[in-house]
Amino acid sequence: MGYNLRFEMDALLLLLRLGLAGVMALAGVAKLTDLEGSRKAFEGFGVPLPLTNVGPVILSVLEIAIAGMLLFTTTSWFGAVGSLALLLVFIGQMAYQLAKGNAPDCHCFGQVYSAPVSAVSLIRNAIFAIPAVVLVARGQDSQGTSLTDPSVNVIEIGFGIAIVALLIGALAYLRKLLDLQNQILKHVEVMEIVARDGSPIERTEVSNPNEGLPIGAVAPRFEAKDIRGGRVTLDDLRADGLPVLTLFVSPNCAPCRSLVPEFKEWIAALSGKVRFAFVSSGSAAENIDKFGDEIAELMLLQDNREVAGLLRAVWTPTAILMDTRGRIASHTTAGDTAIRSLVDAIKGEDLSREGVHFTNGAGHSRAPIGAPVPELRVSDIKGREITSDDFRGKKTLIAFWSDSCPHCVAMLDELRDWDRAKGQDEPNLIVFSDGDPEFHARMNIASPVVLDPGHKTAEGLGMFGTPSAVLIDEKGTFISETAIGASDIWALIGRNK
Repeated sequence: MGYNLRFEMDALLLLLRLGLAGVMALAGVAKLTDLEGSRKAFEGFGVPLPLTNVGPVILSVLEIAIAGMLLFTTTSWFGAVGSLALLLVFIGQMAYQLAKGNAPDCHCFGQVYSAPVSAVSLIRNAIFAIPAVVLVARGQDSQGTSLTDPSVNVIEIGFGIAIVALLIGALAYLRKLLDLQNQILKHVEVMEIVARDGSPIERTEVSNPNEGLPIGAVAPRFEAKDIRGGRVTLDDLRADGLPVLTLFVSPNCAPCRSLVPEFKEWIAALSGKVRFAFVSSGSAAENIDKFGDEIAELMLLQDNREVAGLLRAVWTPTAILMDTRGRIASHTTAGDTAIRSLVDAIKGEDLSREGVHFTNGAGHSRAPIGAPVPELRVSDIKGREITSDDFRGKKTLIAFWSDSCPHCVAMLDELRDWDRAKGQDEPNLIVFSDGDPEFHARMNIASPVVLDPGHKTAEGLGMFGTPSAVLIDEKGTFISETAIGASDIWALIGRNK
């Protein structure tokens, strides 16, 4: 009787080891095959920028190594300790994010299964921790039956584990199919609305809907009427110190109207985290009729798309996030599907984190927002030495130039005038250029001009063609993506054209 009980316990411990090993192996391999998604998850949990690139690889390898250790009785206890430590860290981080009101995407099992952190995530990880606790408590010498024990039917155990794995995979695939079905149904709903009343998406010109202000640009000041006819400014919207999510809509935009239920959900879900502002055209009555009183209370009415013009919102629906400093914190996001993705990302992010921003892939930045300026030591055309320390203590606009660039030459007078007249509160200027030394001497710019043959140094600072520029804050940290062209360069310092 005692032998049978011990055998059953050893078999149970073996099953616990194999189950825990399967969980750790699945998590590690799934993350390793989707490193970009894992990197975004690290960012969502507030991991420092330098670790977001190497962290997912290290974590994936560690989880796979722990899975391997759990397979053998000689190393199983150490694998159990490692898995328990990881799970406790995961539970602690999830609880911390939930306490702050955040819900980052856990990306726990890569593309197999990924969802925003919730109470379910905590319960799931707590359940995974139970076999780890049992194995740790049993000690190094009581880890159950070895896989090489003749009494163990490895084939039966392997078959059982394979069935469980297939069920998990099938459930994950079913979830993806349901998500895809929901997206299709939303698009069908939009098509039905368009077919019913013929209302088109509002497009005032043929243009790329994502061509907006660069991330890091100063949001241009504007004023518009609220639904009651009062005047509201950007400063009014920012008065409570929250980021502002501006959504450009229109009463004759069918996709906008189909988003109304989700607008209401987002307003409730992000209460206290984001300030919503809906910018529309048409009369107050039209917008109340199409969007309802709740959204109309947050609505600004423009007379002739003047606010949309300032923020370069060409199409409706379009969303743009401004951070607490009044700077652009997202790429211009057009279309219902893209806006849903942006809002989901905002839900899972700590918006108080320095450098937080949201990209949809439409940008052209080589500047690593949030990273420090790399170490450098160069001399300008007057022999003055420029080092990384010169980028600290005050904001600095780094402009990238060339004497062979006609667009550079075209904005030279304005750049020179601004450089001479800028106030104490405006950024310093440093120009990295390439070309004839005599031409650059004749530029007559008071700020440093560094000749950089082949733009070898400039490329490390985020140069993306000429003219372009990036903005550095007082700590010597990149706070913008690369702005290309005169209008985007001026937008970085609040001189929007």
